[in-house]
Amino acid sequence: MLTPETVRALALSLPETDEHGHWGRPAFRVRKKIFATVFPDEQRAVLKLPLAEQARLAALDPVTFAPVPNRWGAPGWTGVQFDNSNEAEFSEFLKTAWRTVAPPNLALSG
Repeated sequence: MLTPETVRALALSLPETDEHGHWGRPAFRVRKKIFATVFPDEQRAVLKLPLAEQARLAALDPVTFAPVPNRWGAPGWTGVQFDNSNEAEFSEFLKTAWRTVAPPNLALSG
């Protein structure tokens, strides 16, 4: 099972990633753009994914992956429950989220 500490370590291992609070929660940014926010008390994260990936994951496992309700889900923000995810799988989703917001020249290197 994932933990907030594992997610933090995975996120901070990505190039040019910084951690800053966002509405009282840990959030991870690349060049000031958020790609992941952790909700420690709820044991979940929210990742900025491409819409096609969001739809694919939600169709595959709607319990683990769910578009964020309201207007935030429309641009790709997707909730990921920790108890149903393994570290290797989550790491790939996190990298996808990072690439989604990173500038193109940096995304190609990461």
